[in-house]
Amino acid sequence: MKNLGQTAFDPETYLATAGLGRKIVRLMEGQVFFSQGSRCDSIFYLQMGRAKLTVVSSAGKEATITVFTGGDFIGDACIAAVAGPHLATATAVTACIALEVEREEMIRVLHEQSAFSDLFIAALLIRSMRTQADLIDQLFNSSEKRLARVLLLMAEFGKPGEVVDEKTLIPPITQQALAEMVGTTRSRVSLFMNRFRKLGYIEYKERIYVHKALLNVILHDQISGANFQNASLLDKGRDESEAARHRAKSLRAIQHP
Repeated sequence: MKNLGQTAFDPETYLATAGLGRKIVRLMEGQVFFSQGSRCDSIFYLQMGRAKLTVVSSAGKEATITVFTGGDFIGDACIAAVAGPHLATATAVTACIALEVEREEMIRVLHEQSAFSDLFIAALLIRSMRTQADLIDQLFNSSEKRLARVLLLMAEFGKPGEVVDEKTLIPPITQQALAEMVGTTRSRVSLFMNRFRKLGYIEYKERIYVHKALLNVILHDQISGANFQNASLLDKGRDESEAARHRAKSLRAIQHP
């Protein structure tokens, strides 16, 4: 009977519908799934939309950790042995639809349904790989390349097993929101967006189309054009100069409190 029950269980149906211990929630742009410091008592499965995970330091500085797209789990820390506070804030970048699953229900289905456990573990592994890529992106890439990566994530290019069109319309998003996600200024984002458009990597007026070429040229470092190379190097130099000024300012504050 147990095997028959497991065979009948469909993870996709489970994650698409409400039921005991789970409900469908809808968030508008800017609304939060959970806040930094709040209790981890549920996990979200993002069915539609885009979201971001941010953390705020004790000094009030905010940084974007990662971006979520459809099919991602948000708040997986809730299934830890001891449910503690959230270490970051999850916010809807666009209008989102998600399944909210209570902690006890999530733990139950993980224990009882191997098909669901396999799906969840695979999602966690993909998330771990993406987190490593995010860290490398922040440590070594210029803000221009970080913007390119955010656009690619918003367009969902590069997902395993998916066939993508030559260009994809991403959800509505402002340049200010992109700047916050990348960790730069809105004026720099405007500069890079104009450059991407001139090179044929994106199209935009009111909405943004991301071309598949941006994946090949930016993500895989297959950069063509001396002007583009020089511009990227110049931007990297600016980023490094800004970091150096910040370190010098911090050192002065320590030496002369």
